[in-house]
Amino acid sequence: MNARATAAIALTEVFVAGHSLSKVIPATLVNAKVTQEKGLVQELCYGVLRWFPRLEWIVDQLLERPLKTRDRDVLNLLLVGVYQLLFLRIPQHAVVNETVAAAKDLGKPWARHMINAVLRTLLRDRERLLTEMEHNEEALTAHPGWLLELLKESWPADWQQIIEANNQRPPMCLRVNRQLLERDAYLQVLTKNGIEARITPFATEGVELDKPVDVTLLPGFAAGQVSVQDAAAQLAAHMLDVQAGLYILDACAAPGGKTAHILELQHNLRELVAVDIDQSRLQRIAENLQRLDLHARLLCADIAMPETWWDGELFDRILLDAPCSATGVIRRHPDIKRLRRRQDIHMLVDLQTRILNALWPLLKREGMLLYVTCSVLPEENEEQISSFLMQHDDAVENRIAAPWGRAVKVGRQILPGEHNMDGFYFASLVKR
Repeated sequence: MNARATAAIALTEVFVAGHSLSKVIPATLVNAKVTQEKGLVQELCYGVLRWFPRLEWIVDQLLERPLKTRDRDVLNLLLVGVYQLLFLRIPQHAVVNETVAAAKDLGKPWARHMINAVLRTLLRDRERLLTEMEHNEEALTAHPGWLLELLKESWPADWQQIIEANNQRPPMCLRVNRQLLERDAYLQVLTKNGIEARITPFATEGVELDKPVDVTLLPGFAAGQVSVQDAAAQLAAHMLDVQAGLYILDACAAPGGKTAHILELQHNLRELVAVDIDQSRLQRIAENLQRLDLHARLLCADIAMPETWWDGELFDRILLDAPCSATGVIRRHPDIKRLRRRQDIHMLVDLQTRILNALWPLLKREGMLLYVTCSVLPEENEEQISSFLMQHDDAVENRIAAPWGRAVKVGRQILPGEHNMDGFYFASLVKR
């Protein structure tokens, strides 16, 4: 099947069914049998979702009348075509011809003439359309209006920087397993294999590649020498001050990057318990730990209902990687722009509050809870923790002094793109 048609089908799963792109693409590639063009399909899907507010605006200007709901796949094919003409260095005639031909693969040959007309009109009127687009902020920034409003309100001096970072391709970062080798030694291995990379400034096990590489081609990946993890996410394990003999809870643990990092830093723990509500995601933790030859107790349970899974033994450390809007990792998951809604934020804040209140009694006196999100919205971050501190007299903030990010009212915030890291929030709480 034509790679453009395959991308249109995958995008329909996102736009119509609301499935995440990371789940859709693997199944789509298998079903469509286009593994030889896997890279192009991924590029088209991620690119369309990264820029869809702009692409949809352009298509709306070029269509004589809106397409019917049942033809969402054709609309997605148009978005694929427009994305190629605006952002990729594929010859224009190849873009038009291949995108038009893809309509037949969708079982809708009637759309070929319309697709050809739209794409050729774009080639003719491109400059005019781009000039007119400057008056439409959603199209210009490629962000939905509700998110623009929140970013401006939350970060009046930084929202444009956040927007720009969100629209960039994310770097590929690795975490070197120091139980097996040092970071400098692994950099030498990469160099010998023709892979250019550099150390990350704040994540002491971090390596950033110049260009993404298939993990199966990474030296030592199968042997557990490295894992893929953004530099900001690598900061969490160090902030836990993990020592030998401690009993640790990793809440909402999937896919297990932070779980594994804790175990790599300290292999003499009493035990690490990793809990997640999704069995399939828990299986990913198990697979990652097996590759790294690490061990933890895995539980599939609702973390907000300890009575269903907790054995009554208090924890020395709790890592709560809380469910959130993921507005700090849009560059890595551009489908967030399409799938997330303003009303989701309120529901997520309520869920975070419920989880915090449920886990706090499970922490020993003088124990530490590290609250982490990949969000940039204060209501999920500093406002959430400020409210928690006001309601719990035995909770005190352990201020995070660091050369990265910025201190906020409570905790520390990294904005997307700062030192080329994802957007993350951290707050350290101690029970007195």
